[in-house]
Amino acid sequence: MIALIVLIALALLVLGFEMFLVLLVPALATKTLFYANLPDVALIQKMVGGINHSTLLAVPFFILAAELMGSGQIANRLTHLVKSLLGHSRGGMGHTVIGGSMAFGSVSGSAPATVAAMGRMVYPEMRSNGFSERFSLGLLVASAETALLIPPSITFIIYGWMTGTSIARLFAGGLAIGLVLGIAFALLVSWEARRQGLPAAGRATTAERFAALRSATWALGMPVIILGGIYSGIFTPTEAAAVSVVYAIVVEMLVYRNLSLRQLADIVEASALSTAIIFVLLAMGGMLSFFVTLAQVPQHISEFLVAIDAGPVTFLLAVNLCFLIAGMFIDPNSALLILVPPLFPVATSLGVDPVHFGMIVSLNIGLGMITPPFGLDIFVASSTLNKPVATIISGVWPFVLANLVVLMIITYIPGISLFIPSLLFS
Repeated sequence: MIALIVLIALALLVLGFEMFLVLLVPALATKTLFYANLPDVALIQKMVGGINHSTLLAVPFFILAAELMGSGQIANRLTHLVKSLLGHSRGGMGHTVIGGSMAFGSVSGSAPATVAAMGRMVYPEMRSNGFSERFSLGLLVASAETALLIPPSITFIIYGWMTGTSIARLFAGGLAIGLVLGIAFALLVSWEARRQGLPAAGRATTAERFAALRSATWALGMPVIILGGIYSGIFTPTEAAAVSVVYAIVVEMLVYRNLSLRQLADIVEASALSTAIIFVLLAMGGMLSFFVTLAQVPQHISEFLVAIDAGPVTFLLAVNLCFLIAGMFIDPNSALLILVPPLFPVATSLGVDPVHFGMIVSLNIGLGMITPPFGLDIFVASSTLNKPVATIISGVWPFVLANLVVLMIITYIPGISLFIPSLLFS
């Protein structure tokens, strides 16, 4: 039965079927051939029950908040503040891209939204500051990955819902992982700036920095409300997501006066479409996960690992390889839905902390979004900036290698992932 699920899914994937069919058809085939007595209504219950969870309400709210901020002034003012603080260093615009992506990620939780928002703002300045086209595009695509790690993160919300792991603890762990990845990318920027002999820019004056801070005061209120509310216990992550939408609308429409009712309606429509795509995949994945559990896939994996005398080190290496391969060919949410249900029980049985495993999974998901040939963020950058996909792919490889190094560090030094959660929730 396991072989049938895998073979059907691979065949549909190779033939170019939509991802919801890649998840749906193997489940229906398994039900027809092996569980014919299972009532059809049970499949509907698994699909609807799989997304009927209050935690998942955070997903559409954070998607809408990201769209509002990307279309309005919040993202622009946050980036301007980061530039005033970092822009004077050698390769300062590159550091600004990284810091700006982390700042935008701290209020959006969406990597594609970060690519679209940051690309329009900073790509022309990177080019005018001397960075090559390939490096500029690669940095824009890769830096957006930090949005999946710096809380709030939609990936953490979905992983927490699937595994029952505390989303607040996942958010706390993501702070450290996002910073480590950002530092790795900053080192690449510094190396590239020295290699090209780029000069340091003029340092912003104290007055200019205070002006940028005043301009971004309302924008900075967003991460303070989201993270402060969650960690102080005032909000749940779902409630924080809803508050972020209200805050973004008030700031963009009433304070910055940058958003009309017509634009708001268009943004809500685009967000609804993005939400529908994600939830259809979640529903299909929930049903497939049901049959994976019935097939006792986690138990079979555990038995295989025992038979070859494999421990956590070998298992986590295999996890990274599975996600790396999957990330090359399927979208990140699908990889999450397919791989986590069978692998998570094995990880916990081997003593891997659920938060640590979540960091490994999320970093792999982010890597998949920038890995050719089908990295989602690559195509978002291509459509946003009207640049050839091949050019973006050629520029993203150094960042993929840096990402792999960080992934190995995070995988085998769990203390990095668990340090902040242990401080906040001891």
